[in-house]
Amino acid sequence: MRPNETIQKGGALPFGAPRPPWGKALLVSEDPADLHYYCSILQSWGYQVRACCGYEEGLSCLGSEVFDFVMVSQGSRNFEGRCVVERTIEINRRTPVLVMARCLDMTCYLEAMQLGAADYLAEPVSVSEMERVLRNHRPLQSMAS
Repeated sequence: MRPNETIQKGGALPFGAPRPPWGKALLVSEDPADLHYYCSILQSWGYQVRACCGYEEGLSCLGSEVFDFVMVSQGSRNFEGRCVVERTIEINRRTPVLVMARCLDMTCYLEAMQLGAADYLAEPVSVSEMERVLRNHRPLQSMAS
């Protein structure tokens, strides 16, 4: 899979719901291996995934498409992923944003949660953790379908 590539694949979510009509996700990480890992999980659940290998690219996608779920890497302790969280919440505060962190940082955690992130988890995020975030924060209606 190449960065910024949209792929569709059928399937059911592990928690029993049929393929959701709101299944358009934005995935932003500077690590190609992470992009591949998370994309494969989301795609196996039937999500359309837009994968971006950088924060500026993620911001560009947010400016041109509507997403129902956003996963963004924190980056370093400087929290480079902040710009994606801020822009997502600015566009639609109900869009769940999952911040993923290689190095957990209490300051970044507090900032992400204050900005409106749905969760802040250590990488690699497990399938069960992703499932929990999606189940607890999925929107009732699609805006991106």
